[in-house]
Amino acid sequence: MSSENADAGNEYAAPVWDVVVVGAGPAGASAAYAAAVAGRRVLLLEKAELPRYKTCGGGIIGPSRDALPPGFELPLQDRVHAVTFSLNGRFARTRRSKRMLFGLINRPEFDAGLVEHAQKAGAELRTGVTVARVEQHGSAVPDRRTVAVVLADGDVVLARAVVGADGSASRIGAHVGVKLDQVDLGLEAEIPVPATVAEDWAGRVLIDWGPMPGSYGWVFPKGDTLTVGVISARGEGAATKRYLEDFIARLGLAGFEPAISSGHLTRCRSDDSPLSRGRVLVCGDAAGLLEPWTREGISYALRSGRLAGEWAVRIAEAPDAVDARRQALNYAFAIKSGLGVEMAVGRRMLTLFERRPGLLHATITGFRPAWHAFADITRGVTTLAGLISTHGMARRALDALDRRLAG
Repeated sequence: MSSENADAGNEYAAPVWDVVVVGAGPAGASAAYAAAVAGRRVLLLEKAELPRYKTCGGGIIGPSRDALPPGFELPLQDRVHAVTFSLNGRFARTRRSKRMLFGLINRPEFDAGLVEHAQKAGAELRTGVTVARVEQHGSAVPDRRTVAVVLADGDVVLARAVVGADGSASRIGAHVGVKLDQVDLGLEAEIPVPATVAEDWAGRVLIDWGPMPGSYGWVFPKGDTLTVGVISARGEGAATKRYLEDFIARLGLAGFEPAISSGHLTRCRSDDSPLSRGRVLVCGDAAGLLEPWTREGISYALRSGRLAGEWAVRIAEAPDAVDARRQALNYAFAIKSGLGVEMAVGRRMLTLFERRPGLLHATITGFRPAWHAFADITRGVTTLAGLISTHGMARRALDALDRRLAG
């Protein structure tokens, strides 16, 4: 049953929301949708005005598509049927597929569409709202079943459960105590190009394995604009910037003025990082949930957001701290048994890629089963974890490489 007031006997008491979601990106919008579609009173808070730009390649792979709310129409800018792989600009080879591998979107439209779906399900949206902190004890908290979300202007929003989806620099994540063991810097440019250049890229992306360990670059075509970016470990800022400049020049795009140039830190959680504290859950970037090798985060945001919304409903209904804790542990189990397993395989792939990028390039471009595996992962037929668990040859190859690298 939804809660109307912290104190039913006081007509001036602040309303208590069943679920408050902080952050209206893919994770937050998915959480708000999941809780609202369950019939709960949901408030979605976002510090920016929507739509807003987000540094992101915008690739929508199969797991992302499968996690979208029913009836959601992807605002696709292009459909990818070919991938060109190169090794720091050399040994380029293009692989093609008759079926679509994945789609490309612009984040402002995509995120706004997800928020609109959450609103249609019954969630209320407030933009231009900055959350300063959350409190689960103290004078702002009327009872033990309530969380106080304290806003920067001093206002307080009360909730039975809170979902933190406020990005990689999450304040809610800090409250929960999220721990990170991998931080990377992504740099990106949105480059408008003439029709003749756009036609050359239509339906094809480029993935370039970069010069620094674990780095790579990409070109994603979106109509009359190319999204060009690179990513590498934080601490290599100057080298990463140089890689992007060299990459753009090598592609023959240096003469075009970017419409937007931006940067963003991505953060991966450590295995023992908490996903909740009391009646507060975290998901998406706020929880450090993304694939460590490719740093793909949209599918992790959508999937963890939906789970967070579903379990937040259960936490909101929990009559006491013991039951709330039980539901939070169930949420953590759901995340770790799915996304956590995928992340563990991604870490192994990143280690291999950091040490032997040439071997990875040769395998994916010259060994047909490896290309088929790549295509199956992007389409959502399987995941990295699923591939390793169901294909004995892939598992044995990765195990052998692990042993070689360890030795």
